[in-house]
Amino acid sequence: MNQLQAEKAANTEQRGTVGLKTISPAYDPWDPIRSLQQYGRHLLTSVEMTVAQACNMRCEHCAVGHTLVANEPPKLPLDLMLQRLEEVEHLETISITGGEPMFHEKTVKEYIVPLLKYARERGVRSQINSNLTMDMRRYEMVAPYLDVMHISFNYTCMEDFHAVGFTHSSHEVKSGAAGRLYERMIENTRKLSEAGMYISAESMVNYRTHDKLSEIHQIIDEMGCKRHEVHPMYPSSFAENLPVLPIEQLRTSIHRLLDTRNKDMWMLFGTLPFFSCNSNEEDQALLRRLHREPMVTVRNDPDGRNRLNVNLFSGDIYVTDFADIPAFGSIYSGKLDDTFNAWLNEHPLSRTVDCHCPQASCCGPNLLVADMYYRGVNFKERTAVMS
Repeated sequence: MNQLQAEKAANTEQRGTVGLKTISPAYDPWDPIRSLQQYGRHLLTSVEMTVAQACNMRCEHCAVGHTLVANEPPKLPLDLMLQRLEEVEHLETISITGGEPMFHEKTVKEYIVPLLKYARERGVRSQINSNLTMDMRRYEMVAPYLDVMHISFNYTCMEDFHAVGFTHSSHEVKSGAAGRLYERMIENTRKLSEAGMYISAESMVNYRTHDKLSEIHQIIDEMGCKRHEVHPMYPSSFAENLPVLPIEQLRTSIHRLLDTRNKDMWMLFGTLPFFSCNSNEEDQALLRRLHREPMVTVRNDPDGRNRLNVNLFSGDIYVTDFADIPAFGSIYSGKLDDTFNAWLNEHPLSRTVDCHCPQASCCGPNLLVADMYYRGVNFKERTAVMS
């Protein structure tokens, strides 16, 4: 047993002692429907932290591309962030994102590992969003404390990776350099999966991938990932001018993926523009299939429902890290629970997407979905036609 496997084995034993439930299709702690059903209203149970503005890639679909920089400014004190997390009464999950969070080893040592240790000690679930192209040692540092390593994977080959991953680079990236990164990402994913790390690979359904999802899924399966997430692409940041996939093609691509997938792997669909209150029979047929398929779940969007994003450079608080909504609070000004309650009760945008359909376990569309596919539609006036 190598060092990483030993650490993961010890970590698994530790999880059992604190009674943490296994993450599974039956238990997705990031889904806001859980706290809504438990408490009867939305509560802040998830905090996402942006710890990096640097990244070694410039993907054409990056939802935070305009915030990426070559030289990062200093981050706010870690103790302040830990204090704000401690004040969150019902905290269940944290997520660490960027940029590429693992880009600087100093960030891994001084911010990410302490945040993960805090989460583990408190019994809070954790996730890191990484492209898995960094040196393996950085991932070994976080492995003993991490619940989910989340990667974006939208490729069938190195050529796809090269074409998609460096569209907005300030300099030309040669195919050889891109190929080495692609091979490292594949190798890191396989090694970490074999050592026991829970890796969830997300694929974005867009004009490039909609007819390749089955092949992408097969590669994700071969890398040993435990979960495949599928989300439509929405126009944000670098993606704002990319072709938008018609809803008919989106529906067809999901059916095709369901036909060909590994039915033993958890498939998690999120931010889908299909709802139980839709009258379209094709939408209803797809929803019925999603709900009856084994190892398939549809996650309600956490942003604005049970999650806030904190920018660790500015201290600004956002309802999401990628929508064009200005900051509506600061980590310096008070508790995150208070900021979240102000968003729910006072912000006009919150009131446009705060519907809830108990019989369908649905929290309705997020702001991007509502703007893209349902502009002018009042979901509070709609009723589910299926449960």
